[in-house]
Amino acid sequence: MADFATRLRARLSADEGRVPHAYQDSLGYWTIGVGHLIDQRKGGKLPEHIIDALLDHDIDTHAEELYRAAPWVRDLPDVYRAVLVNMAFQLGVDGLMQFKRSLGFMKAGDYKAAADAFLQSKAAQQTPNRWARHAKQLRTGVWQ
Repeated sequence: MADFATRLRARLSADEGRVPHAYQDSLGYWTIGVGHLIDQRKGGKLPEHIIDALLDHDIDTHAEELYRAAPWVRDLPDVYRAVLVNMAFQLGVDGLMQFKRSLGFMKAGDYKAAADAFLQSKAAQQTPNRWARHAKQLRTGVWQ
């Protein structure tokens, strides 16, 4: 026989529905999952451990997609690999793969040239502080 938590989870899922995106409930409040209120107007929010779990999931997903597109990235030292995963998180892997010149420098281990090339991008103009940190991390080999 199923335990309490399993049975209650099944019952609540059937009663509330399971929705994998934000939606407005019958009263117009933003909700996700199985009736989880996220609407600030009613004090809703995501717990920190759920935010961390989503972030871990997203990091893993973007990293694996990046490694499929550019297998050599997996072998980079963490400090440099992290910059590319961060960029993939922001741009999507397809977007990052458009940076052929910069990625060529990365693959060759010329991180300073890669930093300079990345800074010439439209993305660097749109989020300059973020990309300046990326460039500094690539130039120094120190986490920023």
